[in-house]
Amino acid sequence: MADPTIPTTGSPATNSTAGTPGLTATAVNKGEMFTSFDVDAFEVPSPREEVWRFTPFRRLRGLHDGKATRTAEAEISVEGAGDGVAVETVGRDDSRLGDGGVPFDRIAAQAYTSFTQATVVTVGKEVDHTDPITLTVTGPGVDEVAFGHIQIRLEPFARAVVVLDQKGSGTYAENVEFVVGDQASLTVVNVHDWADDAVHVAAHHVRAGRDSVIRHFAFSFGGNLVRLSPVVHYDAPGGDVELWGLYFADAGQHLEQRLLVDHSQPHCRSNVVYKGALQGDTTGDRTREAHTVWIGDVLIRPEAEGTDTFELNRNLVLTDNARADSVPNLEIETGEIVGAGHASATGRFDDEQLFYLQARGIPEDQARRLVIRGFFREVIAKIGVPDLRERLEAAIEHELQISGA
Repeated sequence: MADPTIPTTGSPATNSTAGTPGLTATAVNKGEMFTSFDVDAFEVPSPREEVWRFTPFRRLRGLHDGKATRTAEAEISVEGAGDGVAVETVGRDDSRLGDGGVPFDRIAAQAYTSFTQATVVTVGKEVDHTDPITLTVTGPGVDEVAFGHIQIRLEPFARAVVVLDQKGSGTYAENVEFVVGDQASLTVVNVHDWADDAVHVAAHHVRAGRDSVIRHFAFSFGGNLVRLSPVVHYDAPGGDVELWGLYFADAGQHLEQRLLVDHSQPHCRSNVVYKGALQGDTTGDRTREAHTVWIGDVLIRPEAEGTDTFELNRNLVLTDNARADSVPNLEIETGEIVGAGHASATGRFDDEQLFYLQARGIPEDQARRLVIRGFFREVIAKIGVPDLRERLEAAIEHELQISGA
């Protein structure tokens, strides 16, 4: 039975089927997708549905159909919160929860109905917090299941950098909210550094206030299966949101990124850049395939005049037995925009680049490393935290050692 403290309806996009067990909605467009806090409002997903067709259900460990029940808790610690920053542990009855967004699939709703305590970090009005605030999430442990909820709030005119560092073992589903007030500026860096056994499914709800600036980074290296779904909503004109991502899949890993940027306000901007590399098991064992999925949806509503948006996905296949699925989608409902576009490409090494480097006396293995470093450099260079940037560069070097590049 659903928790009686959980409302059965959520955002204005929710339609009248919310709260009806076994009944889901058919959305006219991405912005009208069905949302609810109630897990019973969602049917059990199937591979026939567009939003689930790339996800290996057998590896979700029951997160999608209710078989996964909470057996332990993930550990959440917060460091670097100084003056003007409040860190709270609250229950599901806290009225602020859901301000960032409402669960839009069964796993997100399951996570909302199953967590015991939420962590809320609030940066006060006009507070300029120059040092990173780090939230470390440690999984519940091997063969254990946990659910979580985090909310990051920036009051008007506040500025902050938040690092969401996720590691450890087990099965973990969560909702993370980013509520950014008027003229506030948030940079968030999410690092998935899970152990090899971990399964992680996360919904990120991003809500941008008037003239706010949001830079969202997602880096996926570890885990057996990681599925991240950021959704961006604009509350007022002038919002400026960039989503940056980097992922490196090894043999047997499934790394999936599904994004939706919903332009519902005039004169807002979005820019999406995700880059990935893949290296599978070259023995031909299909169970050891490296698989990445990137789905980028951008919706420009009729009222969103003056929108400027672009999305880009690039994938570099390093070995055989690796597959990258990349699907950019752009839905435009008004002609009064500044610009809109998307691009996607998946391929192997550029032979001309390797030839150019080798012709100048650089051995092939070093040339391959230089090409891969250069491929990721655009994203890494955007990180303004030196220690974190060095850590990410070291993680890429570790992946290159695995591939023998």
